[in-house]
This record gives sequence, structure tokens and C-alpha cells, in this order.
Amino acid sequence: MARGLEAGLRDCGTRQALRPDLEIAHEVSLIGSLEAMLSILFPSSSHVPGLREPFRPSEQARLGLYFVAMSVVAILLAGCSATLQRVAVPEKLVESAEIDGMSDIRVWGDDAQAAAKRFVVSEAPRLRAKYNAVPARQPIVSNLLAISGGADDGAFGAGLLYGWGQVGTRPQFDLVTGVSAGALIAPFAFLGAEYDRQLSEIFTRYDSGEIYQANILAGVLGGPGLAQNDPLKKLIAGYVDAKLLSRIAEERAKGRMLVIGTTNIDIQRPVYWDIGRIAMSGHPRAVELTRDILLASAAIPGVFPPVRIRVKADGKDYDELHVDGGATREVFYTPGNFSFKELDAQIGRKMTRRLYVIRNGKLDPEWEATEETALALGARSMSTVLKNQTIGDLIRMHSKARAEGIDYNLAYIPRTFKVPRPGPFDLRYMQALYAVGLQLGKEGYKWSKAPPGLIDQQASQEAR
Repeated sequence: MARGLEAGLRDCGTRQALRPDLEIAHEVSLIGSLEAMLSILFPSSSHVPGLREPFRPSEQARLGLYFVAMSVVAILLAGCSATLQRVAVPEKLVESAEIDGMSDIRVWGDDAQAAAKRFVVSEAPRLRAKYNAVPARQPIVSNLLAISGGADDGAFGAGLLYGWGQVGTRPQFDLVTGVSAGALIAPFAFLGAEYDRQLSEIFTRYDSGEIYQANILAGVLGGPGLAQNDPLKKLIAGYVDAKLLSRIAEERAKGRMLVIGTTNIDIQRPVYWDIGRIAMSGHPRAVELTRDILLASAAIPGVFPPVRIRVKADGKDYDELHVDGGATREVFYTPGNFSFKELDAQIGRKMTRRLYVIRNGKLDPEWEATEETALALGARSMSTVLKNQTIGDLIRMHSKARAEGIDYNLAYIPRTFKVPRPGPFDLRYMQALYAVGLQLGKEGYKWSKAPPGLIDQQASQEAR
């Protein structure tokens, strides 16, 4: 407990250090006083500075000191959070906010009609030149890949894609989208075989300590999350560098797209980022922004801190808070009102499209004897909501694909996978799940043609 209190305070102190203009000397003295109280409350050593003999307080005294200590902690952390003031984008400027020096790099995921039209107009010449080089009688096939969130269950998608690549049948994807765990996989899946090593190790090499650092007390007493994702930030920086962005830019120039989803929590809307356009911009912040987007896409609200993204609106600087894309869309492949039919009309060629959707999680109902406690019931309810939200996203994608004549293919963790998970991002769990995905990929995965509920309905209709 004492170490947890200390961690929370040290975290506050670290964040305070980022603001040297603030006066925190009084807080330093409070921390010193608090340390003395903690040594009494949690006497690994019961000696208190200034006393000749070890002090052994009564239970009532210990209880009183405990509440005093907790009050001081609350004040310190409240003060800490108060110093990190935001300059949020005013509501009336939300639509016009942009990354300074980079235009047309993102759209709203729930309403991008104007942006979709601009995209069709701007991309049509490039795609027309690309596909007009293909003989008129030769069919054109365009492959699309959408990778869902799933936290440590992302090991399944990484294994499946790697195994698929090992047998030489994994196609090049013209569009790759990713959310949360899927966002960490997507850049490597987009770039193909040359980045298979990174694809294979992202969920098999790093354990929980290299992904997050628990900081529950700070989160409970006013911090932005129950854990710090600094280790994940460092991990992302090790993979996302100028060389990787240069390769993404090369592929974007050919008309291929890598799109990552986040949630702008201020306005409660999905945001889809065109990483290729960011890479092509040549902006000095391109690498930093890409790292921030990937980190934000995996920032589970309340668990990990949100990511601040600097923007400009009406000539002034503001910041947006972005969190896990799964808060609004667990998986996606286009903004809601984008039409491939309109794009084909502009290009002047009809093409066959195949959509591959990887759900990093199970879709079948799973029985569990739930404990009758607030925490257990809350956690079980949230996992149930998430599963059903995901099924809703998959059904929506299936309906849109059918309307546009796109071949729909779905993969997800089989119900037979029963390896226990001792804790989040347990390395042995991820390695076991990766191995399952790897084997299924090598064997030639039998893709489902519809989400589970729709498969049952179709089977029932065919039986009639």
C-alpha cells in the first residue's frame, strides 16, 4: 500500500516537473510530512525521524493517521491534475480544427460525406492511371483488410496474418484499417512481407511490464488512468520511425491506404486518420503524430491516459483528447457514407473487392460463474457490452459490403481456445493465442461469410 501511495505521488511529481513555471515547494514539504506518516502507518521500519525510540501508535491513532494521509494524497493529486490545464477546442470550432501544416489527413468516421467526395475527386486520377494500365479484359481484384481491437487478444490477428503470409497466399491489401490492438498490427500488415518479423514479435516478445505500469491509486484519486502507458509509448517509438513512414508514404503514392481509428472523447465521435497522407506531408511532426495516433487508438478510457493532440482552429492553438478507437467503432473499413461504387464510376473501371475482417476476440457467448460483487459485475457487464457492440459493427459492415457487392470474410478467435489469462498482457497467454492464429493461417483459414447471428439466420432461411 505504501509503495502504491508513493508511486502515485511520484507520478504527480513527474508530471509537475513538466511545468517548471508552477510553484510546488509547498507540495514537496507535504510529501516529506506524508512519508513520515506512512512510515507509522505501514511500519516496515517503525522509526520516525526526530524520535529516539521507535513509535508504536495505537490502532485508533493509526486509523486517524491513515485518513490524514489519504486526505493529503487527495489534495496532492487534485493539485496535480489541476496544474495540467487543457485548452480544449471550443464546440463551435470542432469542425474546423486541423493539425497545423497538415490538411486532409483525417475525417469523422460517422459523417464524412464532404470529405468522401473530396477523396474521390483527388484520388480518381491516380487510381485511373493505375488501373487503366491493366488490360480491359483482365479482372481487377482489390483486397481490403480491417483489424479490430482486442487488447492482448491482438495476438490472434498477428498470428493469423503471419501464418497466412508464410504459405504465400496473403494478398497485398489496397486498404488496411486498424483500431486499438489492430492499430498496432495494421502498419506491418499494410507493408507486407518485409515487415513480417515486426508483425510476429509485437504480441509474442513483450510482457505486461513492457506495455503498461499499474498506477491505480493515482487513477482513483483524480489521475487520467489506472495505469501509465509510457512503456507502450516507448515500444511504439521503437517500431514507428522515419524509415517506416517513408515506406508508408511510398505505398500511399500508389493509391494504397493505411487508416487508423481513434475516438475524440471531447465530442464523442470516431476519427479516421490517413497515415499515408501524414507520411507524405514531410511535416517535422509526422513521426511524432503517427506515434500519438497509434498510442491513442490503444488508450482504453479510464485504464490508460488519453493522448493530447495539438490542433489549430481560428488561428489559435488548442488540444483534443483522443482515446481508444473502440470506444466508438471496434472495427471499420470506411466512413459510414463512403461509396466504392462512386469511386469506380470516377475511375471508369469495375473491380472485384474482397473484404477481410479480423476480430481479435471471441464472438460466441461464453459462460462464467460471475461473482456477485460490484467490480466483478461491472467488468462482466462491460465485456458483454463490448462483445455485442462488436457484433453490431460486424453486422453493419456486412450489410454495407453486400450492398456494394463486396465479398465479406470474417475471422475470430475460436471458442475452443481455453488458455487461462492470469492478467492483462500475460506473455504466455499471448504466445499461446498467437500460436493458434499462426496454425489457422498456415492451414488456410475458413473465413466466415457473415457474423454469427446472420449465419444462423441464413441457415434457417435456406432450410425453409
